Amino acid sequence: MTSFDERERSFEKRFAQEEELKFKAAARRNHLAGLWTARKLGLTEIDSEAYAQSLVMIDLDKPGSDAVFAKIDADLRSHGIPVPPDQIRRIMTDFMKEATAQLTSAAR
Repeated sequence: MTSFDERERSFEKRFAQEEELKFKAAARRNHLAGLWTARKLGLTEIDSEAYAQSLVMIDLDKPGSDAVFAKIDADLRSHGIPVPPDQIRRIMTDFMKEATAQLTSAAR
């Protein structure tokens, strides 16, 4: 094997690891956002966990944060809880940072 081949495999491995981290971080972000939303909705602990898990599943069905954002926004609105859309997006961004930090510190 040439050094070029070794380098190529190294880059491929690194890319795969980064993609896995993004996937796991998005799932954790959605879970955290679900727990946050559940608190706003006044759900019980068991219902909160189920709600958070449902957001993780939504992202698996429709990848990207838009479907999760839409669900959170719709649920808050349907319960008459006024949270501006930009605040929801900011919270989701903050949770993504937190999830990524948690996963990278756990990997060390």
